[in-house]
Amino acid sequence: MPHPIIGISGYLEPASWGSWKEVPAALVPHKYVAKVEEAGGIAVLIPPRLDADADWAAQVLARVDGLILAGGVDVEPARYGELPHAAVQASREDRDAAEMSLASCSEQADLPVLGICRGMQVMAVAAGGTLEQHLPDRVGHNRHSPGPATYGEHAVRIDPVSRLAGILGTSVVVPTYHHQAVTSHPGYVATGWDPDDDTLESMEDPDARFRIAVQWHPEVSDDGRLFDALIQASRGTASR
Repeated sequence: MPHPIIGISGYLEPASWGSWKEVPAALVPHKYVAKVEEAGGIAVLIPPRLDADADWAAQVLARVDGLILAGGVDVEPARYGELPHAAVQASREDRDAAEMSLASCSEQADLPVLGICRGMQVMAVAAGGTLEQHLPDRVGHNRHSPGPATYGEHAVRIDPVSRLAGILGTSVVVPTYHHQAVTSHPGYVATGWDPDDDTLESMEDPDARFRIAVQWHPEVSDDGRLFDALIQASRGTASR
């Protein structure tokens, strides 16, 4: 069987190694790469770019068999027609431009896609949806994002008739690190919620080959089933 090539949307951030300090670098946390490789795929980084458009995205996606839209900073609120909350992080215009284009183009191409945290929010906004800018204002706690670089943990209740339930079952405990959430998601069906505060935790396109998004961080979990499912769906692209 072919090893599907999975594009992972990346960051442009200062990085340090050896004698080099704070060098602008295209990067992605290696846990994403490891999960793809463990599932039988080949991971490639898709660096962000400010001038990304539909033509760029189509050329990129023609060269991969599946896509992961990775986690990261908040989507610019202007992209869903709102002014920023005080807690919103400084946006990365290059990531917004690139990932919005990738999200839209991958939908048109019916390419297998897994959205993770920010990736879920990008998919919703690219489809014309909106975000809840600061969850603690509504839920009254910080369980979804306990502190800087600290993952929380909570249960997710999954719709039993969803594709996600076929992968993970109807309940799962997940690692979490997000202070925002999707509030509207045209074209997607809501499939998972925090059972205590009803925060939307997953969505999917039931008409797509594989188009699933989760608000949590499966790449830092020991559970690789979502990546296994993405790789399996992407084998169809690779075989063509």
